[in-house]
Amino acid sequence: MSFRRKRRHGSLMVKATELAVAAPQVVAHRVMRMALAGRSPSARDRREFQQMGTEKMAAFFESWNAMAIHALRANGEVAASFWRSWWAFWLSGTLSPWRPQFHDRVFGVLSQGIGPVHRRALANAKRLARTSLR
Repeated sequence: MSFRRKRRHGSLMVKATELAVAAPQVVAHRVMRMALAGRSPSARDRREFQQMGTEKMAAFFESWNAMAIHALRANGEVAASFWRSWWAFWLSGTLSPWRPQFHDRVFGVLSQGIGPVHRRALANAKRLARTSLR
């Protein structure tokens, strides 16, 4: 296993762990804020609640877009690798090993997908930790 592959997997695991810590903090703060706001939230609360929905949709679409682009590139690389191997066999008569490295590509797609959600969740956790509930 190469160092680069370990680092990419490690980075994905670090992001997932940080997300697992930050997301419950953000949810707890926002749920408490909703409970305290009651039936008539303040303008500040309404802005936060609206930002919450908008932010989730933006992160979702950004993640799916990044994953789709990375998956398309990975599929192209795998196909090119296969065809190079196939042509090498027919031109030279020797069997060239085909190494598509699917694991690296899958972790790359996952890493691209978790990135936008991770960024927003950590930013929200930091911002909301400085913000009072009232």
